[in-house]
Amino acid sequence: MNAQPTLAKAGGNPVEPGNPQSSDGLQAGLKNRHLSMIAIGGVIGAGLFVGSSGGIAAAGPAILLSYTLVGALVVFVMRMLGEMAAANPTSGSFSAYADRALGRWAGFSIGWLYWFFWVVVLAVEATAGAKILEGWIPAVPQWGWALIVMVVLTATNLVSVSSYGEFEFWFAGIKVVAIGGFVVIGLLAVFGVLPGSDNPGTGFAHLTDSGGFFPHGPGAILTGVLMVVFSFMGSEIVTLAAGESSDPQRAVTKATNSVIWRIGVFYLGSIFVVLTLLPWNDKSIVEDGSYVAALNSIGIPHAGQIMNVIVLTAVLSCLNSGLYTASRMAFSLGQRGDAPKSFAVTNKQGVPTAAILSSVAFGFVAVFFNYKWPDTVFAFLLNSSGAVALFVWLVICFTQLRMRGIILREAPEKLIVKMWLFPYLTWATAAMITFVIVYMAFDDAAREQVLLSLLVAAVVVGIAFVREKVRRNREKAEQSA
Repeated sequence: MNAQPTLAKAGGNPVEPGNPQSSDGLQAGLKNRHLSMIAIGGVIGAGLFVGSSGGIAAAGPAILLSYTLVGALVVFVMRMLGEMAAANPTSGSFSAYADRALGRWAGFSIGWLYWFFWVVVLAVEATAGAKILEGWIPAVPQWGWALIVMVVLTATNLVSVSSYGEFEFWFAGIKVVAIGGFVVIGLLAVFGVLPGSDNPGTGFAHLTDSGGFFPHGPGAILTGVLMVVFSFMGSEIVTLAAGESSDPQRAVTKATNSVIWRIGVFYLGSIFVVLTLLPWNDKSIVEDGSYVAALNSIGIPHAGQIMNVIVLTAVLSCLNSGLYTASRMAFSLGQRGDAPKSFAVTNKQGVPTAAILSSVAFGFVAVFFNYKWPDTVFAFLLNSSGAVALFVWLVICFTQLRMRGIILREAPEKLIVKMWLFPYLTWATAAMITFVIVYMAFDDAAREQVLLSLLVAAVVVGIAFVREKVRRNREKAEQSA
C-alpha cells in the first residue's frame, strides 16, 4: 500500500463550482476571507495574553529579543512549509510531506504527535474558558461550562467546514481588532498624546530605567525563548485549512508572505507597548497580567473584564481550531493507512465525522483527567506534549530540504513560494531549533517537559518502525506466495 502524496495532484484538490468538493472527499467550503483571518488569528493564541507576564518577569525588556528570535524561527518555518504547501496543498500538510520526503515512519510519527498535542490543548483551553465563564455565571459549575463549550464547538465542526471557518473568522476578528486597538492606544499613551490617559507617557525610558535592557543578563534571552516559544504554535494551521479552499495556492502564498508583519504587529508590537507603558518589574504585570496592567495604567475602566472577554475569545478560537486541526490530521493519517480507515470517511457535507468525534473524545477524557488528577495524569499529558511544537518545526526543516529536490524534479512550475537562502537558512533554522531543545534539557523548569516529550516521541517512532517492518514482511510474503 502506498498512499504517499504525489505532486501530480499538487494543484490542490480539484473542485467543482456550486458544491465544491475536493478529490479526497473534504469539502472546499473555506472562503478567502476565512483563510485570511485563520492565517492572521493563527498566530494570536491565548498564550500571548496570559503567558507574556511570566516572560517579562524572567527577562525584563530583553524579552523583546526572545520574541524576535522565536518570531524569526516561525517566519522561516512558515516559509519552508509555505513552499511545500503551495506546491501540494493537502489536509495532512507537513505530516504528508514528511511521509513523502523522509519516509512512512516520519509522516506517521509527526502526524500522531501533532494530533496528540492538539487534543491535549483542547482540555487546557476548555478548562481555561470554563474558569472565566464560571466567574461570570457561578451557578453553572466549571466542569459544566467545559462540557458546554466542547459540545458547542464539536457541533460547529460537525456541521460543515464553512461553519468552522465562519466561527473562526469572527473569533480571530475579535482578537485582531483587540490587539490592533491595544497597540494603537498604547503607543498614543506612550508618547503622551492620548487624551485622558493616566499614564504620564515616558516614551522609551522604561526600556532601560529599571536595571537596563538586560536586568538579568543576556542569558535571560534564552530563558525567555523557552517561555514564549509555545505561544506561537498554531501559525501552521492555515496550511492544513488551505486544502479545503477553492484556491489553496493563493491562500498559502498570501499567508506565508504576511507572516512577518503579523508576528511583528501582534507579538512584538503589543509586548513593546506593555514594556514602554510600565517598568518591566512593576508588580501589577505579574499580579494582573501584562495587558490588564497596561490598560489600567492608561486608566481604561473595567480593564480586567475587557481582557477576560478577549481571552475567552482567544480560548474559543484555539478550541475551534484545535478540534479542526486534530481532526484533519487524523483524516490524513486515515487516508495514508496510518490510522483507522473510518477516519478518512467523510459525510455528505464533506466532514470527517469519525476523525472529529475521536479527537473530541480524547479531549473529553483529558478534561476529566484535568479535574480528577490534575497533578499526576494530566500533568504527564501536558508535559509529554509540550515540546511537540519544536519537533514539528524540526521535521518541517528536514522535510523541506528533501522536498525542494522532489518539486524541482517532478513539477518545477509549482515552486511558487521559495525558502530564502536555501539550503543554508534551512540548516541554520534546524540548528537553532535543536539548540533550543538541548537547552531545555539543561533548564530546571523545562527539563521534565522536554524529556517526557522525547520519551513519547521515541515510543511513537518505535511503533512507526515496527509497523513499517511488519508491512514490508507482509508484502514480501505476498510476493513470494
